[in-house]
This record gives sequence, C-alpha cells and structure tokens, in this order.
Amino acid sequence: MNGLGRVTRTNRALDMKNAKIWIAVAAVLLIAAFFYFDLGQYLSLDYLKQKHQSIVEFYGENRLLTIVGFFFLYVGVTGLSLPGAAILTLAAGAIFGFVTGLVIVSFASTLGATLAFLISRFLFRDSVQNKFGEHLETLNNGIKEEGAFYLFTLRLIPAVPFFIVNLLMGLTPIKTGVYAIASQLGMLPGTAVFVNAGNQLSKINSVGDILSPQLIAAFVLLGVFPIVAKKLLDLYKTRKVAQ
Repeated sequence: MNGLGRVTRTNRALDMKNAKIWIAVAAVLLIAAFFYFDLGQYLSLDYLKQKHQSIVEFYGENRLLTIVGFFFLYVGVTGLSLPGAAILTLAAGAIFGFVTGLVIVSFASTLGATLAFLISRFLFRDSVQNKFGEHLETLNNGIKEEGAFYLFTLRLIPAVPFFIVNLLMGLTPIKTGVYAIASQLGMLPGTAVFVNAGNQLSKINSVGDILSPQLIAAFVLLGVFPIVAKKLLDLYKTRKVAQ
C-alpha cells in the first residue's frame, strides 16, 4: 500500500508539473502573439477615438454580441496582464454609457484579476512558499488576518499597477473568494471614474488627464480608512479588556 501511495503521489506530482508547463506555455504564447502582431494598437486612446462612432453604431445593431465580446476581451486582457485595461474602461463608458459600462467592467475586471491571481498561484506559489516560507511567515499571517483590508487599499490606489497586485497576491495565502470580493469593491471607485470619463472621450488626450493628484490622494485616504478604523477598534478592545 505504501508503494502504491508513493506511485500515486509521484503521478500526481508529474501531472501537476505538466499542467503548469502547459499553462505557462499557453500564457507566454498568447502574450508573445499580442506583442508580435502589435495588437496593442487597437487598445490605444487614438484608435478608440477614431473608431468610436463606428463601434457605437455596431453596438446599436448588435447589443448582446458587443457586450459579450467586450466582456471577454476585457477578461482576456486583464487575465493575461496585458496593457490596455485603462483604455478599455474608457471605451466602456464611451460605448455603453455609465451604468451599463460600470457593470460590465466591474465584473470583467474582477474575473480577469482573479484569473491572473489563480495563474500566479498555480504556477509560482508553492515554489515561492517552499523556498522562502520561513521569511514569509509574518507576511502570511498578516495576509490571513487582514489581507482583505490591505488588498482593498491597494485596489483603491491607481498608482499601484493592476497586474502587480494580481501576481503578488497569488503568492500569498489569501482565499480566492476574499480576493475577488475585496478586488471588486476596491476597484469600483476607480472604475466609476474612468467609465464616467469615457462619456467625454473627445476631451481626453491621455490617461493622465483623468487622474489628478487630488483624486489619487482621495483614493488613498479612502483605502487607508478601513485599516485605520480596524486598528483603532482593536486598540479599543485591548484597552477595554485590560481594564
């Protein structure tokens, strides 16, 4: 039985290794194709402005097809950590309007972020944790206890790259459900700002035109507030118990 168990574990390990290789190869090929065929040109602000009216007309004649196609395009771009999510968010507002655009992007960005998170977790977490586990113990415990608060803060700060958060959080022990919910809530304010800006596409010359220093500061304060509030509540409970 012990021999059979070892063989089974070995086969599972080989299957897992092969699955990781195939997923990594597929991801690399898709990303390489994106850059090789210069598909990024279709996710630029200039292209969006040029084709805006044509896309709106197509949407008027093919509503469901446009929504479904846009949704999965957004998931693919964010899931593979490709550049262009900010432009797609603007496009959602310019094409679908604020409410519909916000709903589409909110769920598509969350699904894409979760997909990137899971790819990072599947490919790299075991290796990172096995190699650096002792050094990451404090971080792991902190993520388990307050990971949702920290993730919410990171999602609210536009200066923190979207794909970096996805990849790094995949290496931590945060639960997938918690990650998805905290990401969706944290990204919602920024998403709303970009989708709304899409309604005035002609006035935007760069993504930087949307994010003023004051707006970024407001997002930072909004993100830090839950963590500060929790720390103060924990301090209050500790003092009350001590009394």
